[in-house]
Amino acid sequence: MLGAVTTGEPDRSPDRRRVVRVVLALGGAAAVLALAVVVVPLLRPPGPRPPFQLPVSCGETWRLGTYPGHDDYDIDLFPTEGAAWGRPVLASHAGTVTVAGINGSLGGRTPENPKGPRGRGGGYWVKIDHGGRWETQYLHLLEPPLVRAGQRVAQGEQLGRVGSTGNSGAPHLHYEQHRGREKVETWFGGVPSGITDDDTEYSVTLTSGNCPARRA
Repeated sequence: MLGAVTTGEPDRSPDRRRVVRVVLALGGAAAVLALAVVVVPLLRPPGPRPPFQLPVSCGETWRLGTYPGHDDYDIDLFPTEGAAWGRPVLASHAGTVTVAGINGSLGGRTPENPKGPRGRGGGYWVKIDHGGRWETQYLHLLEPPLVRAGQRVAQGEQLGRVGSTGNSGAPHLHYEQHRGREKVETWFGGVPSGITDDDTEYSVTLTSGNCPARRA
């Protein structure tokens, strides 16, 4: 009867298994670390409210309003004097741009064709991370934003111009403030706007304090 046949080479399968286990362990540790980098900041409580200013030019007076079906805390801004088309949209506070592009579809409403077809969503828009889990959003811009994702912007820096892209019936700026993952009442110059729900039509008139001396 023939004995076991060998090749003269040592059996390295245990070594291979150890290498595989080490690689899997390192991969698992890296995955846990990556997850922690993403999740831990989300678990931290939001920081103090930044000193937001109106996202429009210094000294201009605008009407901030809402209406039934608009969604709680959302505000639409319209100038009290002059046309809205093309007015500068400014950063409410310093931060980092996280989104600058198209939300939904643009539609076809322009200064030359104000009754053109509506689009969907927010049209051209910008979102800014202000740190401390605070964000602002700026929707329905006239044209592609003047900023890009990843760009650091100062308070009062121009993001784009007022338009009517997306699901918009007339030129205006749709604006939101977010704390953590929650939309919250907008504050400007340390004062609440008073727009907290969309149960009834409501508006308030404010003058912008987004002025060079107050920018940080």
